[in-house]
Amino acid sequence: MEKTKLPKIMRDFLVYLTTIKGKSPRTRKEYEYDLTLFFRFYIAIQNDLDITDITKIDISTITIEEIREITLEDLYLFMEYCEVQRGNSASARARKVATLKSFFKYLKGKRRLLEENPADELETPKIGRKRPIYMNLEEATQFIDGIQPNSASPRNYCMMMFFLNLGIRVTELCQLHRSSIQGRYLTVVGKGNKERTVYLNDSCMQALEDYENSGKASYKGEGEEPLFVSQKGTRFTRQTVAKIVKRINQQSGLQKERLTPHKLRHTSATMMYKSGADIRSLQHILGHSSVATTQIYTHIEDEELQHVLENNPFNIVRE
Repeated sequence: MEKTKLPKIMRDFLVYLTTIKGKSPRTRKEYEYDLTLFFRFYIAIQNDLDITDITKIDISTITIEEIREITLEDLYLFMEYCEVQRGNSASARARKVATLKSFFKYLKGKRRLLEENPADELETPKIGRKRPIYMNLEEATQFIDGIQPNSASPRNYCMMMFFLNLGIRVTELCQLHRSSIQGRYLTVVGKGNKERTVYLNDSCMQALEDYENSGKASYKGEGEEPLFVSQKGTRFTRQTVAKIVKRINQQSGLQKERLTPHKLRHTSATMMYKSGADIRSLQHILGHSSVATTQIYTHIEDEELQHVLENNPFNIVRE
């Protein structure tokens, strides 16, 4: 498939995202997709082109003069197109809004190429906050007990212990190096290349020692040696770790619906919160930039609070 040719201003913005803002290649690709779709849509409506064949529209020649003509109404038309004709969910549209806001802010604030930012007043679709799906302690124990004994089991057990004890993201686990461990501390590189240090408890230390002594596969790649090495001697990918979690879920007999590495992170965070972790400590451990993100784990108190209120001695129904 032929790669889409991008206008220079868009290429500049994408470079800025990774080199200055520290966005991941995955995030950069998402921004590129969103902006490419928007510019194709904009060219289509400006030139009365067939929007059903939008992928064939060339955006490489778009100029800053044309971009200056974009209005808030054009942005809302694009959002309507994404919702009605492409069936985008509120969260998918919210990401596109974030992309457009970031792009136009860059053009006006960093490049001084715009006098007015058309995305200033662009509103983000309201997203219903989902409660995180997690395992309770009994389910998590059954899951761990489902790791089948073989040459890879010490490694897999160690990875699962890191998920459940440290609440790290799957991408963070895949990016760990042997040098990430200093004594009982682990340096984790999170979103935006932000580093945080987390403490390795006894469970993690024991699992790590068992893994190191298990005759693990030798690393055959280039660069710094990963902490976790596949049977082929390569660094793990998110997809491979997800397959391992899925396999353990099946072998354990738990068969938890849609159990992913991210659900293990949710399980860890929920259990830590239930065990008395305060929100600020949890925010640091999980690597959240905003405490508002961490607060989704306070949902677990809802039922407990309800129980307390129902047992209030003043909860008397008059006859």
